[in-house]
Amino acid sequence: MRYLHTMVRVKDLDASLHFYTTLFGLTEIRRYENEKGRFTLVFLAARDDIDHARTHMAPALELTYNWDTEDYDGGRNFGHLAYEVDDIYETCQTLMDAGIAINRPPRDGHMAFVRSPDGISIEILQKGDNLPSTEPWASMANTGAW
Repeated sequence: MRYLHTMVRVKDLDASLHFYTTLFGLTEIRRYENEKGRFTLVFLAARDDIDHARTHMAPALELTYNWDTEDYDGGRNFGHLAYEVDDIYETCQTLMDAGIAINRPPRDGHMAFVRSPDGISIEILQKGDNLPSTEPWASMANTGAW
């Protein structure tokens, strides 16, 4: 397993970038804009992590800016932790066997979401290529919002 990033939602991307880069000293390492989804993702790394983050896409802070306005109250600005695993199906099965709800099952062999006992959303991503779609995951419905 490998730590990837922590995601936070931001209301004002320019103000957030000023804070995280100019004032706090992080460096933008990549950006993804999705016009259809109406959002921008900006990944930042700490000075000592820049080379590794650019090469391995981790560790990073992901700023998610939704183009449509929204107030993030009650902690909605915190998004999720992300980890990459060797076998997403095995990881999810182990968690499920321990009584953890799989909020977004790995139907595509690539991504799943679970919550910690404290309600922290955790994104689980398959290392490398997606695993072939397989049951019971392929037909499993979401058990809750992530």
